[in-house]
Amino acid sequence: MKKILTNKLVIAAIAVAIIAASGIFVIGKRYERNSLPATVIVAQQEQVSTIGQAPVVVQTPLFHYIEIIDGCGPYYDTGTCVNMRSGPGLQYPVVNRLRSGIVLKVEATTTVSSDGLEWYRIIFDGEIRYPERVAGDWYVAVNPEAVRPFLDAGDSESAPGVVASTTKRIVIHLSQEMLYAYDGDTLFMQEPISTGLELTPTPIGRFTVYKKTPSRYMQGPIPGVSDQYYDLPGVPWNLYFTVGGAVIHGAYWHNHFGQPWSHGCVNLPPGQAQKLYEWAVLGTPVTVEE
Repeated sequence: MKKILTNKLVIAAIAVAIIAASGIFVIGKRYERNSLPATVIVAQQEQVSTIGQAPVVVQTPLFHYIEIIDGCGPYYDTGTCVNMRSGPGLQYPVVNRLRSGIVLKVEATTTVSSDGLEWYRIIFDGEIRYPERVAGDWYVAVNPEAVRPFLDAGDSESAPGVVASTTKRIVIHLSQEMLYAYDGDTLFMQEPISTGLELTPTPIGRFTVYKKTPSRYMQGPIPGVSDQYYDLPGVPWNLYFTVGGAVIHGAYWHNHFGQPWSHGCVNLPPGQAQKLYEWAVLGTPVTVEE
């Protein structure tokens, strides 16, 4: 018995040492490395559940993302945009200029160009409404001062309308253009928002957060909803609350918070959207009222 116990302690000590050496810390449901190398290949999140008396470890894969933390402003007139190129090298043409707040999913390993620079390759795993707008590959240079890499569990989803066993709730006041988030009677967040314009209103009613994703490519026009053209890769920190596509998310392309400005979604500044995204759980009640 003593020998078995000693072996278990040795194994536990080795596991702790490996985790400490890797520099990965658990933050809610996300793992993050302080200076995450772009060449990290595999990461998993462990969740322990109990069936009878036997603990079961459920491993959830984590995916690689980047966030633009020092790009240009919402109207391209402040700061310096981060260039997205059609290939891994400065000789490739710029296909997009990225603004601060954008979040994109990337491959687990980087590509090294002939001049020695490292490049993230952008990937998409969700539906793209107009795939013809994504011609060829997209690459962003590794630059810790402007681009923050992180790991996230990616998309998570439950059945619409299922209310979680939580005291958290989100209330959206259209007339005030204000979002309130509560945990019981404690106010977690009060933030000016941008809801739907007159022709594309935000739906009123009681809903639940049924899907979460840290990044989504949003495009228009949307038949039957809006005939306006828009093309927004990397929309960050998405909390879906209707199957029709109403989402609480960050908006990096405008700063008109406090007035209607969307196609029906609820827009927040990207930093506040991230806080709400990490705080909310699937099944969090969402009430939208006048």
